[in-house]
Amino acid sequence: MQMTPLQPRTVEALADTFRVLGDPTRVRILDALAPGELCVCDIASLVGISESAVSHQLRLLRGMRLVRPRRSGRHVYYAVDDHHILELLRQALTHVEEPRS
Repeated sequence: MQMTPLQPRTVEALADTFRVLGDPTRVRILDALAPGELCVCDIASLVGISESAVSHQLRLLRGMRLVRPRRSGRHVYYAVDDHHILELLRQALTHVEEPRS
């Protein structure tokens, strides 16, 4: 993987990212956003939780740069911040679904 040890700040940032991704609701939100941007009400409907609960989770995801907002009039639309996030989820999914020997 890597030849030199990770810097302490990098280790903390990685651990924080995985900590945020460790919540099933946040994983479901990111999965809902994988095809493209959605407003809070659509995310709430897809994930099956209240709009206020979605907003709370989106604040955490936004703080970790996992999602980004776009305002359009009264609505705010959210999208996965970049392709790295989706690739990370795909890799984890491949690991989880891999048959055990």
